[in-house]
Amino acid sequence: QVQLVESGGGLVQAGGSLRLSCAASKRIFSNNGMGWFRQAPGKEREFVAAISWRGENINYADAVKGRFTISRDNAKNLVFLQMNSLIPEDTALYYCAAALKSAASVVASQYRYWGQGTQVTVSS
Repeated sequence: QVQLVESGGGLVQAGGSLRLSCAASKRIFSNNGMGWFRQAPGKEREFVAAISWRGENINYADAVKGRFTISRDNAKNLVFLQMNSLIPEDTALYYCAAALKSAASVVASQYRYWGQGTQVTVSS
């Protein structure tokens, strides 16, 4: 069964932190790069962060560099997004995605499987 389930979203004040988690089925997690994307109301989905299968390559969007950290636990089929120093502009629906290759791709079209998303709202 192909499954990606995000959790950890919520409402937080500006300057606060949240940790998103994504649980993936082994079939789509193993050997594949994983990414986080987000979509704010009225805007297109945008890349946030990506990590390669073995974690040796990581990419971040400029908007989140220095504030967000992506990581993965390959033994548990989990990927995380630690978000610190949150700002209202980070408010969006955050999606976890699994690619069909091991690289940390920044392009949405490289990702085959997507979760349903978890809402992050940052108040000013």
